[in-house]
Amino acid sequence: MWASLGLAIVLIALALDVLNRYEPIGIDFHTYLAAANVGMEHGWSQIFDQTLVGIEQKRLVPDQIAQPFLSPPTDAWLTAPLIPLPYWIAYWTWAVITLAALAGALAWASLSRGAARFIFAAAAMAPWWVVHAVNLGQVAPLVATGVVLATRLARERRDLAAGLALSLIYLKPNTALLVPIALLVAGRYRIFASWAGVGVVIAAVAFVSMGVQGVSAYVSQLRGPLPEGANNLTLEGAFGVGGTFATAFRLVIVAASLATAFRFRDSPGLAIAAGALGSLLVVPYLHGSDLCVFGAAAWIVWEERTVLMWRAPLAAGWLVSTPYLNSTGLAVRLNRWTLFELALLIALAMASFWPGRRASKRLASASGS
Repeated sequence: MWASLGLAIVLIALALDVLNRYEPIGIDFHTYLAAANVGMEHGWSQIFDQTLVGIEQKRLVPDQIAQPFLSPPTDAWLTAPLIPLPYWIAYWTWAVITLAALAGALAWASLSRGAARFIFAAAAMAPWWVVHAVNLGQVAPLVATGVVLATRLARERRDLAAGLALSLIYLKPNTALLVPIALLVAGRYRIFASWAGVGVVIAAVAFVSMGVQGVSAYVSQLRGPLPEGANNLTLEGAFGVGGTFATAFRLVIVAASLATAFRFRDSPGLAIAAGALGSLLVVPYLHGSDLCVFGAAAWIVWEERTVLMWRAPLAAGWLVSTPYLNSTGLAVRLNRWTLFELALLIALAMASFWPGRRASKRLASASGS
């Protein structure tokens, strides 16, 4: 009953979010698919020719705005198999795949048993950023899926598979780049090597398919001005800092994230969570959909820290992040979610250095919790 209720809540939240969104439905998927069409028709070296991408976007959906394709080529490659489908069937196919992938990963990787695993998965799917990402056709849910899958695989010492799961980070590296590094400092060398190996293969394929011209075009555009609103979830947007202070702040966060991962080297899930939170806090470019990775990190902590002291604030965070509250005057402003990320990272860092951490962990293991 509870699992069915949880699923119903998520589906209702998705429907309400889609109906009330001011962004055009599927606008990011629209851009990925346009780049894929350019690659298939003009050659993959042209996928960062924004004129061609803009023309293709207008051909696909004339009444939607055209936006630059600034994503890695992996996003265009991944959507290319959907080109033969009519556009809206392609979008809804993509939306179902991304939503089902994250939901399935949360249920499969859970430490909980029975209906509880589905209830907790539903709670992790309910925040506005999940349905927002699906509405846009974003790859962020797939990045979160990789983080969640890697948690169980790392726990079971299936290191090669964990590294392969983390390769989903290459769809949007800025959202979770510290996760593999956190596992490296936690002593999970084979996971890092597996992830890095996939990266080498992707880089080689990109160079062969795009050539020097295409790779140079991608790098040049990454150095250009960031799109409007890209800093709302960054340190600059949350704290109004900049320059040398912002750089120093980022270095402190990276050090804290990796130190926490090292201290949690006997708990790969918490090491992954520390890396995910650190990633979100230090990058200069994020949007609301990227909070899917924050949701994955919070879910990992929920699963591995079962006491009320941890679960009560996490449950409160899920409550205030629902689309229902987000559409009211009680909504948390976008740049305030950075404070939630920082608070959770600080809590993990403190717990990792707490004198009774190891004893508590042994006690929890012995009790089967």
